[in-house]
Amino acid sequence: MPAAPAVPISARGVRLTAGTGGSQGRAERSSRRPPPQIPFLCTSPVSPPLRPHDAAGGAAAMDEEAKPNTSEEASSKAAPAAAAAAAATAAEAATPPTPSGSESPEGGKEEVGDLVERVAELVDEIAVISDFRNAYRRQFCNLSRRIRLLAPMMEEVKEGPRPLPEASVAALRQLRDALAGARELLRLGSNGSKIFLVLEREKIMQTFQDITSRLEQALAGISFDELGISDEVREQVELVHAQFKRAKERPDTSDDILFNDLISAYNSSTNDNVDPDIIQRLSEKLQLVTISDLNQESLALHEMASGGDPGAVVENMSMLLKKIKDFVQTQDPIGIPASTTNPSRDDNLTSPVVPDDFRCPISLDLMKDPVIVSTGQTYERGCIERWLEAGHGTCPKTQQKLPNKSLTPNYVLRSLIAQWCEANGVEPPKRPAQLNNTPATCTASEHSKVIELLQKLSSQNLADQRGAAGMLRQLAKRSAENRACIGEAGAIPILVSLLPTTDVSTQEHVVTALLNLSIYEENKARIITSGAVPGIVHVLKRGSMEARENSAATLFSLSLVDENKVTIGASGAIPALVLLLGNGSQRGKKDAATALFNLCIYQGNKGKAVRAGLVPILLELLTETESGMVDEALAILAILSSHPEGKAAISAAAAIPILVGVIRNGSSRNKENAAAVLVHLCNGEQQQQHLAEAQEQGIVTLLEELAESGTDRGKRKAIQLLERMNRFLKQQSQAQGDAMAQAHAQSQTLSQALVQVQADTQLEESLPPTSSHLPER
Repeated sequence: MPAAPAVPISARGVRLTAGTGGSQGRAERSSRRPPPQIPFLCTSPVSPPLRPHDAAGGAAAMDEEAKPNTSEEASSKAAPAAAAAAAATAAEAATPPTPSGSESPEGGKEEVGDLVERVAELVDEIAVISDFRNAYRRQFCNLSRRIRLLAPMMEEVKEGPRPLPEASVAALRQLRDALAGARELLRLGSNGSKIFLVLEREKIMQTFQDITSRLEQALAGISFDELGISDEVREQVELVHAQFKRAKERPDTSDDILFNDLISAYNSSTNDNVDPDIIQRLSEKLQLVTISDLNQESLALHEMASGGDPGAVVENMSMLLKKIKDFVQTQDPIGIPASTTNPSRDDNLTSPVVPDDFRCPISLDLMKDPVIVSTGQTYERGCIERWLEAGHGTCPKTQQKLPNKSLTPNYVLRSLIAQWCEANGVEPPKRPAQLNNTPATCTASEHSKVIELLQKLSSQNLADQRGAAGMLRQLAKRSAENRACIGEAGAIPILVSLLPTTDVSTQEHVVTALLNLSIYEENKARIITSGAVPGIVHVLKRGSMEARENSAATLFSLSLVDENKVTIGASGAIPALVLLLGNGSQRGKKDAATALFNLCIYQGNKGKAVRAGLVPILLELLTETESGMVDEALAILAILSSHPEGKAAISAAAAIPILVGVIRNGSSRNKENAAAVLVHLCNGEQQQQHLAEAQEQGIVTLLEELAESGTDRGKRKAIQLLERMNRFLKQQSQAQGDAMAQAHAQSQTLSQALVQVQADTQLEESLPPTSSHLPER
């Protein structure tokens, strides 16, 4: 095997941060549609498809299974990290740290709260690093995915018991140091030079092994009981630990063919005689197939050079990159003629210069049908569609991960391009014919209508405002294209400003229009950034019942984006939703339940919901079978029971008989959720009390039936409860046996004492009289 060239690892690194993305919402409902079911207990939010919503209101269905939603918005704002520097930092971080006792790395006393916060921050920082488009994609993705699964554990540790034993503190320190090393390695994988990563494969693979081993050791030292980790999260962390253990024992191997091809091309990179087949394989395996990919790699190599690496090393890699770039432009893998990227001088002299903003970043041609992707960048529709069809999940210009692949027509830019063409005597570009399976865009007449409605909405005439709000509500209900068009036209801030209006009809139209607009993913961000949440909460508290219903539904739709759960929870929405759940209409209760379920997936909102009095209302709904809210109430209880305050509130509300009744008579899903709540209740300080009460209710036979015929999750919960019940009954039996043995021993002792007393009495009676018994004389 050819030896890798000596590439020093001594340059500087760059710190990156990023944000999170979102998911699908839901739309206006028909009053005739049967009320949907709330999703059953899951560990993370889902993105159910949403349907248009009319004035009747109602709740949206959510899928049972969940998946996280994140995007890396901020990662594009920082320059790619110097590959050599990041490798050095990652390798350095992978070296086991020296014991620090109770001291922080800076030398001061380290508070447990600060340590926990730091570990949680590292997990969050790692969660937003992505786009590992290199030779180690699988290894980087596996490492990132496993670490992201630790986030729920850290949320519970934040609210867990204090103070912590020294052993748990030491385990958290070890986890913190291992995560710091993992973060630097993942940053290298996301932003470093792809060529350099392959050249240094031995060091990279060794760093992977070191990081994996340290994470496995750190998780092995975690005490779930001491940290107050719930059973649900414990199962997840144990799975992650097992995966790290297997990865440590069976390390991944690198691609030998790729390495040999790269060494061959690297060593001959100053010559022209490089096999085109090798260059093609390198381009494909290194994923250097677009202009954007090549520019990113060039920037990474530039950072290495500016960081102090020897020029010859980077120069050879740059020469190799140039050959790959020439090959890509010659082969034109994404359908872009080479001449379009390098216009001749004659063309420039005879044609007007096209503004850069009017050119597609991929083809560099004047755009005919500009569309906006979810990162906010604009591309020619055909070019970005080919990019997405090729399997790419990132924005070509910014390299951000795309939360979704929706394309929104950029009407404003299209109009500006047409005006520029007319002013410069250029024939306006003709839009390509739409394919049959491509949805039609908002028509010009509809677009003009939206502008006209916005003018009326901004007027001071109440009748004009009311009519315009009602029309926008109907347009937003009609199609996705209309929702995009209305959002882009700037309607959302105007609608938000009208939320506090005292006119009931206008307020109903406005909040329902926002609900319908929120279905479109980009509009979710626009609604949040326009400061709509306080206004929606105001309507939720003081509006008509229809307005309150649709306010709750809007909060549900917005909360499908993870980061919005925090914003909505901090706005005071949860007490208002709890109030609606308690005294609202049937649709209002459904809307409030779906919103509360989604918000309480975030750990920080659970305590707020409990303190708002949610638990007693949920238990009351469980006893009112005619309310049709049993499914929703149990799903929310199952989430709250994993929180210390929720568990205490459910315990204080004497819920055991109700939950046992559900396991006896409920549906399969309801039995599953009731068992999940009981698993949390029958763990901790009041475990014996709750197990005894459940036993008196006859739960053992019910659990045995559930363990045999329930859902998969229901079976697991039933088995857990049976194991705890068996231990409790065994301890109870042993205690009874000990008590009986002690009573028997006491009885034996008493009997022996009585026998002795009788013997003494008989002895006294048999003795001759003493002088004291003689009569006086």
